[in-house]
Amino acid sequence: MPTTRDYYEVLGVERTADGEEIKRAYRRLAMKHHPDRNPDDAEAEAAFKECAEAYEILSDDAKRQRYDQFGHDAFRGAGSAAHDFSRMNVDDIFSMFNDIFGGGRGGGGGQRAQRRTARGYDLETEVDLTLKDVLTGAEREVEFSRLDVCDTCTGSGAKPGTEPETCQTCAGQGKVQQQGLGGMFRMVVACPHCRGRGTIVKDKCDTCRGKGRVSKKRKLKVKIPAGVSEGQAVRVQGEGEPPPPEASPTGAGVRGDLHVVVRVVEHDLFEREGDHLLLEMPISFTQAALGAEVDVPTLEESTPLTIPKATQFGAMFKIAGQGLPNLRTQRRGDLVVIVKIETPKKLTSKQEDLLREFAETEDKHVNPESHGFFKKIADLLGG
Repeated sequence: MPTTRDYYEVLGVERTADGEEIKRAYRRLAMKHHPDRNPDDAEAEAAFKECAEAYEILSDDAKRQRYDQFGHDAFRGAGSAAHDFSRMNVDDIFSMFNDIFGGGRGGGGGQRAQRRTARGYDLETEVDLTLKDVLTGAEREVEFSRLDVCDTCTGSGAKPGTEPETCQTCAGQGKVQQQGLGGMFRMVVACPHCRGRGTIVKDKCDTCRGKGRVSKKRKLKVKIPAGVSEGQAVRVQGEGEPPPPEASPTGAGVRGDLHVVVRVVEHDLFEREGDHLLLEMPISFTQAALGAEVDVPTLEESTPLTIPKATQFGAMFKIAGQGLPNLRTQRRGDLVVIVKIETPKKLTSKQEDLLREFAETEDKHVNPESHGFFKKIADLLGG
């Protein structure tokens, strides 16, 4: 049965997520729950199909609009545009999303697919950067796991000295015809018996258990360019997985890519706004009233800033060129300083006397802003 969970909840995205966010979320979950990584795990396979169902709806603008308006009811009944993924083979699901994983799973795409060079799946990992790293660029060592060709059987899945046998279900074609929804049409899908490989392994390799692929850990250094933003990814070509065994048992073809997604750690002082940085700068009320020269921290070193007389709470000052570099042009943004005026919590006797003396010289009716405020109160009270 199709899932009844909210599709946005399934993919772990907000309802305002754009197409790229939805694609990244689906790719991450599909790789996590892929049956090849979770052999004989019924829960992982169910989760894999559930996120595929959610992606099919949310990646299509028209379907997503219907779902946002009517929920799951929009795809129930005859003529529904949604598939029942719980009844589908995982190979069939992957054949629907070749644009995400960089290639089909072989054997299910007809003559046109057969002419394409076999390509492996893309992978995704994450790195944490500070704002200083964003300013200068950084190099990070990433560690991840990927499926690689089994060295023992060279990808065949068969025990050394034996050979896989031709699948009798599909006669070695790796695909079969299947009745479509409602019996209205037929479609070609991966053979459910051999999972699209065209062969069956009787004597399985002890190392990979007949899969032809084993999980291996890999480390490599990745250069992150200056100016990168939260959620952007650096693509490392050819560091993904080799083509799956049903497309190329020996792994011949094109490897997928590794996508290194950037997460920027929050800074204690600065808030990022595109290429600009925002800083809330506390000053005393005397500095605000009389003016002052203050040192403002930046990501590199402090820089002087002149506070003019009569500066008000929330006033903003721009320090040009002290923001972050633009990823494309490398031109730096600005640092925007937002003034916060602090009232002292403790005063000496002398300070209190001076303030009382100052207060005696004040006329609350002189300041236009104060005059307007108290006039509104008087009007409200009827006098």
